[in-house]
Amino acid sequence: MHLGGELLTIGILFIIAYVLGRLGKTIGLPAIPIYMVVGLIASPHTPWIGLNVESHTIELIATFGLILLLFNLGLEFDQEEFYGNAGKLLVSGGTYVAINMGVGFAFGFSLGWGTREALIIAGMTATSSSAIVTKLLIELRRLANDETPMILGVTVIEDVFIAIYLAIVSVVLSGDTNVWGVVGKLALAFGFLIVMFTLARFAGKWVSRIFATRDDELFTVLFFGLAVMFGGIGDLLGVTDAIGAFVIGLLCGATRYRDRIEQLALPMRDVFAAFFFVNFGLGLDLSTFGEVLWPVLGAIGMTVALNAIAGQLVARMNGFNIQQGINTAVILVNRGEFALILATLSAAAGLEARITAFAGLYVLVMAILGPLLAVNSDRIGRLVIRPARLARLRTRLGGRRAVAAAAAAEAAEAESDAAAAARRAERDRQFAEEFALVEAAGSQERENESPETVSEPRTSSVETPTERPERPVRQRDPEY
Repeated sequence: MHLGGELLTIGILFIIAYVLGRLGKTIGLPAIPIYMVVGLIASPHTPWIGLNVESHTIELIATFGLILLLFNLGLEFDQEEFYGNAGKLLVSGGTYVAINMGVGFAFGFSLGWGTREALIIAGMTATSSSAIVTKLLIELRRLANDETPMILGVTVIEDVFIAIYLAIVSVVLSGDTNVWGVVGKLALAFGFLIVMFTLARFAGKWVSRIFATRDDELFTVLFFGLAVMFGGIGDLLGVTDAIGAFVIGLLCGATRYRDRIEQLALPMRDVFAAFFFVNFGLGLDLSTFGEVLWPVLGAIGMTVALNAIAGQLVARMNGFNIQQGINTAVILVNRGEFALILATLSAAAGLEARITAFAGLYVLVMAILGPLLAVNSDRIGRLVIRPARLARLRTRLGGRRAVAAAAAAEAAEAESDAAAAARRAERDRQFAEEFALVEAAGSQERENESPETVSEPRTSSVETPTERPERPVRQRDPEY
C-alpha cells in the first residue's frame, strides 16, 4: 500500500494550520475556527484550491480526536468543586443552561427543519466551549477576578449537562419509535452514567492501582486504550462513543494519577483534536452557507442577547455588579467543539443536511466574535454603564444641577475605573508570584525527594473562602 501522496497532503494541511495558527494568535483567535478553515480549504467542495482531500482519509484519526476531547473533558471535571458546592453551582449553572436551552429549542422549531433537528440546534446554542473559556481566562489574566470561580462553576454544570444531553440525543437519533424501546435505551444510558459517576466518586483509590507503573510509555498506552475502549463500549450501548470517553475520563480524574494523565494526555488531545476539526471542515461546502446565512445570523443574535441576560442574572444571584456580569457574559458566549460534535452525530443519523453547514458557519463566527467581545469587555461596560447612570441622574435632577452631577459622576467613574484596574493588576501580580513560588517549591521538592518517597500533600498559601467547607485532598501521583 502506497500512502505517500496522502501523507504528503496531510502534512501540507498541518503546515498550513501552523502558519494560520501563528497569524491567528496575533489577533487572539482560538485554534478551532482555524482548523475548520484549513479543512474547508482542502475540502473536495473547494476543488479550485487543488488539495481535494476526502474525509475518509483521516476519519479514524478524527474519531480518536473526538474521544480524546471528551476524555479530557471528563478528566478535568472538578468533582470536589461540584460535590462540595453543588447547590449553588446547580442554581447558577442551571439557570444559565435553562435560559439558553429553552429559547434555543424554540428557535430550532421556528426553522421548520424538524423536532430532532430542533433538539440538535438547541444543544448547539445552549453551552459554551470550555476549552475556549479556560484559555481566554488564562490569556486575559482573569484567573484572579472575583467572578472567575462563578464562571468556572457554570462550565462544570455545562459538563454535566453535556453528558446527560448526549445520552438523550443518542436515543432520539436512533430512530426507535417503540415507546418501551426508547424507555429501555434511556434507562440503559442513564444507568451507565450513574454507575460511572458513582465509581468516580467512591472508587478512585482502587482504580489508582491499575495505573501503578513508572513507565510513561506503558502509562500512556493504558489510558489511551481505556479511552478508546470505553468509547467503543459507549457506542455499543447506544450512548455514543463520546459519552463512553467522558465517563472513563471522569473515573481517571478521580485517581491519584490525574495530574500525570493530564500532563501526557493534553498534547495528544491537541494533535488528534486538530484532525477532528480539520475533518469537520472537509465536510463543509461554501455554496451551502447561503442557505443557512439567515438562520445563523438569527442564532448569533439570540446567543449574544441570551448570554447578556443570563450573565447579568447569574452575576446578580452571586452578588456581583453589572461589569462583572458583562465579563461573565462575554466569556461564556463562546461556542465551539460541542456544537461540532452534535453536528457530526446529526450527519451520521441522516438528519437535515443543512445542520452541518449551520454548525460550521455558526461556530466559525462565534469562535471569532467571542474572543473579540471578551477582550473588549471593559469598553463594553463603559458604554453600557455610564449612559445609564447619567440618564438616571438627569431624571432625578434637573438643569444645571444635572450637568454638575453628570460631570462629578464622570470623574468618579474614571477614578473608580483606575482604582479597579490597579486592584486587578495587584491581584494578577500576587497570583503570578504565588504560582511561581508554588512551582519553585514543587521543583525543589521533587529534586530533593527519592523516587520511592511519596510527597505529602501541599497546602496553598491562598486562604480558602470561609463560606466553603473543607474538602478532602486527593492523593496525587508521587512521580508527578
